Formats: sequence, structure tokens, C-alpha cells
Amino acid sequence: MQKMIGFIGGGNMTRSLVAGLIADGYPAKNIWVADRNVDKCELLIEQFAIHAVTGINQVIDQVEIVVLSVKPQGLKVVVKEYAELIRQKESLVVSVATGIPMQALQSWFGAQVPVIRAMPNTPALIRSGVTGLYAGENITEQQREDAESLMRAVGLAVWVSSEAEFDALLSLSGCGPAYIFLVIEAMAKAGVKIGLEEKSANLLAIQTTLGAARMALESDEGVDRLRQRVMSKGGATAEGVKVLEQEGIAKMFENTLRAAKERVQQISFEFGQES
Repeated sequence: MQKMIGFIGGGNMTRSLVAGLIADGYPAKNIWVADRNVDKCELLIEQFAIHAVTGINQVIDQVEIVVLSVKPQGLKVVVKEYAELIRQKESLVVSVATGIPMQALQSWFGAQVPVIRAMPNTPALIRSGVTGLYAGENITEQQREDAESLMRAVGLAVWVSSEAEFDALLSLSGCGPAYIFLVIEAMAKAGVKIGLEEKSANLLAIQTTLGAARMALESDEGVDRLRQRVMSKGGATAEGVKVLEQEGIAKMFENTLRAAKERVQQISFEFGQES
């Protein structure tokens, strides 16, 4: 993909996407960013040699793909102001704004504007993320490929077929890094309590989590089979896993994801009421 891409908002997610695109060999001259903060623009130009300006209309006028990377609370104002220009340009819109449902986006832009929702998670900042993608109506196969290519610059990309599934994905992968950080924190604290030094316990918990995740990602076997390979009958691992199962770890995560999904849907409903 060599199309002109424009980001509205120059925050952390934009920086990570730009960095990923540049690292993948995407031409810097094809990337535009609009942000009202002059210092952010200057830093983006210095670091990536891209176009970074304070005028949103200038960016929209130059690009074929518009990535909305502003805070959800301020998105409606931006869209309402520049929707007509985007319609005239027939641009593809990719929204990474959390909680803004497709119904609201299409209402603000107009039904004819092709819109795709994207939900990268925070490991995208180190190009190890996973992004959920959901396409609205009137999306061509080429536009799907363009959006996926953009998000693959910071990790994996997974398509879902409905907004309900998108909410579930957000509850798992979008919120998931916080769950994993909590697990790491809990493992490290437990390690200290059974005799490890704090620094060692933290490092062991982090590296163990990283190694296990890489094995799961790169193995042809399912995670259940990988788990069983670590466990020997009557061994220490089996004893520890038994405690986790008795304490209801599966139900705990189910309840966690359900609570997160309900909140996501509540937020989406609130924003949808504003359409």
C-alpha cells in the first residue's frame, strides 16, 4: 500500500502507527498528521520526516485514508466540521476512537462515507499489539486490505463481523494488557512472599509471561496442550494449576470480560445517543 495516509491527532497511538509504517518501509512523504499542538508537529517532523501540520483541512485535502486518532469526547466536533470535505474527497475513514459506535460515525459522516472501526491495544506502542477491525457498509475489498495493512504495522490484525463481536474483542484484547499486568504483579508479589527478592521476582514474572506468550503464538499446538506439556502428574506445576482451577480462574476471567463488555456497550450507547 502506497496511498496517502492522514492522521487527525498526533498522540501516542498516532506516533506508534507512524513508527510502524516507517519501520515497514512506508514512504514518509505519504504520511500526514494534523495536530493543533505545534510542538508535537515539530517533533513528528524531526523524528520521522513526515508532514505534520496544525490544519486538519490541509491533511484531509492531501490524503486518501483518514485515521481518526482523537479522544472520543472530542470526535463529534471534529467530524461535524470536516465531514463534508471527507465526503468530497471520497476518503476511507479509519476510527481508533474507543466507544464510538458505527451508528454514530455513519450518522456524523453520512452513510456514503466508508468507515472502518479499529481497536489497537497498548502493546501497539512497541509494535507487538493486536488490532480488532470492523467494517461498516460500502467497504470494498481494497479498503479492507488498506486498513489491515495499516494496522499490521503495529502487530496482528483480526477482523470481526459484528459490532457486538467488536465489543467483546475490545473487552479481551483492548483491556487485556491491564489484566496481564495485574497477573504479572500478583505473581511477582507471591514470589516475594515465598522467599524471592523483589527485583528477581519481578523479572522472573515478566520474562516467564513473555516466554509463555511467544510459545503459544509460535506453536502449532493449542495452549491447553502446551500447558499439559509443562505439567507432570503429581509434580509442582500440577499442584499449582490445581489451586488456580479450584479458585475458579476460568470463571473469574469470564466475569471480568463480561463486566468490561457491559461497560463498553454502555459507553457506546451513550455516544450513540449523541448521533
